[in-house]
Amino acid sequence: MALEITDATFDEVVMKEEKLVVLDFWAQWCGPCRQIAPYIEELAKEYEGKAVIGKVDVDNNNGITAKYGIRNIPTVIFMKKGVVVEKLVGANPKATFAQTIEKHL
Repeated sequence: MALEITDATFDEVVMKEEKLVVLDFWAQWCGPCRQIAPYIEELAKEYEGKAVIGKVDVDNNNGITAKYGIRNIPTVIFMKKGVVVEKLVGANPKATFAQTIEKHL
């Protein structure tokens, strides 16, 4: 299951993590966000122990959203040791997310 990442937990969960971190920036009202939600959950199970996969609700976490300049959702960012290594915007296929994870593992 994807972790719920908030402004309060971000530093502890994301910035101190050695593994690849994948963050899905989403909102309840966003249709494309709901479209990719099952992919994010599946990937969280498939990559458990290899990568940390989390979700950030943009409506409730303005700090993280502003810090990474998230203007469109869904946006999925890939981070290693606190640095963004890739960003995908829009409702991409599950295979695209999986390929990007594999590239950065």
